[in-house]
Amino acid sequence: MLGFNDKDLGSRPKEVADRKKVMSPTLTAKNLMRDAWPLQRYVKLDNIFYEAVRFISPRVTKKFTARRARSIWEGTARRIDSDEMDALRAALIEESKIEARELRARLASLDQKIASFEAAAHRQAVARPGQEMGR
Repeated sequence: MLGFNDKDLGSRPKEVADRKKVMSPTLTAKNLMRDAWPLQRYVKLDNIFYEAVRFISPRVTKKFTARRARSIWEGTARRIDSDEMDALRAALIEESKIEARELRARLASLDQKIASFEAAAHRQAVARPGQEMGR
């Protein structure tokens, strides 16, 4: 018999969207922009907005200004166009490449310093062979 188990057989259960897990495009763009142009690297917000305009302007159809960059940075933009979001994602990829390149250079310089310290320690050990053996 249909409906014997007190189930509602006429409709599927509705999926409840958890609003806490859903991020708005404005907040997503804000986070992308802050990750793509970190304040530690560019020091001033004006520098960030200048670089953002230089990077994003050729990639979007509408005019992208420093004022628009500021509104995205602050999270006050009313809407985010899809080409702006794509440009922000591309900027994040470029920033990741730059950071990886800088990290590799930093690691190479640290390896060079460690090698020079080890070489200096080895030269001192060779210069005084009796003291190393405990004689």
